[in-house]
Amino acid sequence: MCPDCEDFARTVLLLGQLALYADVLGADNGFIEAVSPSLAASLPEPPPGTFPPGYDPTDGPEYPGGS
Repeated sequence: MCPDCEDFARTVLLLGQLALYADVLGADNGFIEAVSPSLAASLPEPPPGTFPPGYDPTDGPEYPGGS
């Protein structure tokens, strides 16, 4: 697996584990609030081939609260 792929996969895995931890009874919300923005911001660009050719993540339906 390419190094960029490993970084992306590891960060996505950590975000998923953090989301699961957030649902645990007695989870440390301060930890979750402190770590989640930094972890999400550290998500690298997806490796080539993750999305189909021509995919535009900004093209899609309008969501409530979107700008």
